[in-house]
Amino acid sequence: MLNQYETVFIATPVLSEAQMKEAVEKFKGIITSNEGEIVHEENWGLKKLAYPIQKKSTGFYYLIEFKAPGNVIDMLETQYRRDERVLRFLTFRMDKHAIEYAKKKRTKVEPQKKEE
Repeated sequence: MLNQYETVFIATPVLSEAQMKEAVEKFKGIITSNEGEIVHEENWGLKKLAYPIQKKSTGFYYLIEFKAPGNVIDMLETQYRRDERVLRFLTFRMDKHAIEYAKKKRTKVEPQKKEE
């Protein structure tokens, strides 16, 4: 049985669009190459940080929701730590309530996008 997780990482703001995509693909690759499955992802874009990290006041936020065996988390977080593009990251295991909430949130957001 795979657990469902949500991970958010903040990448350095000096990255180009292509470099950011490359970073995202790298982390998604770690998940999918280890029996994980991407459920949902959101690019939150460049946001102001609550406090400066490594003398930077902004960062690219990216969320990935996925199902994977527990050992994938260690691999993913090791890669986050090794990657100089990543300022901060947080991964947590979603319980059934968090999964339900995420699904509801997605269905509310998607119809609005289509109307534009």
